[in-house]
Amino acid sequence: MSLGEALKGIVKKIARSTRVDRYFLEEVIRDVQRALLQADVNVRHVMSLTKSLREKILTSDITTKLNVREAVIKTLYDEIVSIIGDGMDIPLKPQKIMLVGLQGSGKTTTAGKLAIYFKNRGLKTGVICADTFRPGAYDQLKQLVEKEGIGFFGIKKEKDAVKIVKEGLRTLKDYNVIIVDTAGRHALEDDLIQEMVQIDRALSPDQRFLVIDAAIGQLAGKQASAFHEAVGLTGIIVTKFDGTAKGGGALSASKETGIPIAFVGTGERLDDFEKFDPERFVSRLLGLGDLKSLLEKAEEALKEEEIDAEAFLKGKFTLKEMYRQLEAMKKMGPVSRIFDMLPFGFSLDIKDDMFETTEEKMKKFRVIMDSMTEEELTNPKIIDGSRIQRIARGSGTSPSEVRELLKYYKTMKNVMKSLRGGKIPLKKLMKRLGV
Repeated sequence: MSLGEALKGIVKKIARSTRVDRYFLEEVIRDVQRALLQADVNVRHVMSLTKSLREKILTSDITTKLNVREAVIKTLYDEIVSIIGDGMDIPLKPQKIMLVGLQGSGKTTTAGKLAIYFKNRGLKTGVICADTFRPGAYDQLKQLVEKEGIGFFGIKKEKDAVKIVKEGLRTLKDYNVIIVDTAGRHALEDDLIQEMVQIDRALSPDQRFLVIDAAIGQLAGKQASAFHEAVGLTGIIVTKFDGTAKGGGALSASKETGIPIAFVGTGERLDDFEKFDPERFVSRLLGLGDLKSLLEKAEEALKEEEIDAEAFLKGKFTLKEMYRQLEAMKKMGPVSRIFDMLPFGFSLDIKDDMFETTEEKMKKFRVIMDSMTEEELTNPKIIDGSRIQRIARGSGTSPSEVRELLKYYKTMKNVMKSLRGGKIPLKKLMKRLGV
């Protein structure tokens, strides 16, 4: 079980409890302790958090409060934020960035994701492949960034990483942001340290980011300290934080070393990458949502669509509207991840496979809708058995495929209904968050 799944389960337990007494709260504290330890959060931090939780929810007047469940959840949220440490300010201005880390940590993919992050924010971005150790690094990075319109420099088969960096700086001199992907090893060996130091001197980077795999667990703290001693890190990027059971170790490395987490990679897609904000991140871990990030993603995805971001979340919902919204959602990333950003999203009984709308299925849905009348598209309730047969014949699909589209539509309509004031009081929550 991942850290997020465990913590969401605890929040559900608190929210659904019929009685919140001392015995129940002790049980909650034990659950939290177990979840954090299993996620490889440093034992010292877990013990400190446990002590603080006990003081705040057992020895205070929290159990006498009118909304005790909310008070307990808020206290849990505050304490987990405190053990993760701070995020960092990432200026959107010209800068040079060096990525370091061990082999297999995801540095090359992260270089591409980071370049896209800056490019999407209006900065002319280029990358330099200085990984001369791993075969295939050059081709992988070149392929990743060039299709995104990002500058690339590398010298295939060149073994002198410093030479590549110096020539790359000359070639990409007109770029605002330059990201250097360096080599890794299976361990922090002397030759790797020496190469990093030489690249650092040649590059004079504004940022030195350590890239670490979320699955590394408690070794993250030791690794961060070792790299920091070698080159002086300014931030950490945690990769592959998409369900790993040991993610807490990488997150708590920031608190242990005093080096802030800059970004988190949450999946394999190039846009599964976000600037780290501890409060927003923990809110999602607990299942409390992150409407601010959701609306930011929506606004970015909907730039080219004639859909207002707020209306996208709560507007009228026909089959025509569903297709347009699914197209926009596709740009925002996996739909299941979007719903993770919704407050109390765990209460929506929607199975993951309902969100698996592949390109093939999207095309089929469009063909089916092209065979519907305007009345059917705007009022799907009228679609009965005979209409399903006619639509299937007209679209060259089967009646079961037409029913699949209608089933998906009903599910999405229920979700939108929840957003419009049922289970999820959107306006109230947005106001509370200052959105």
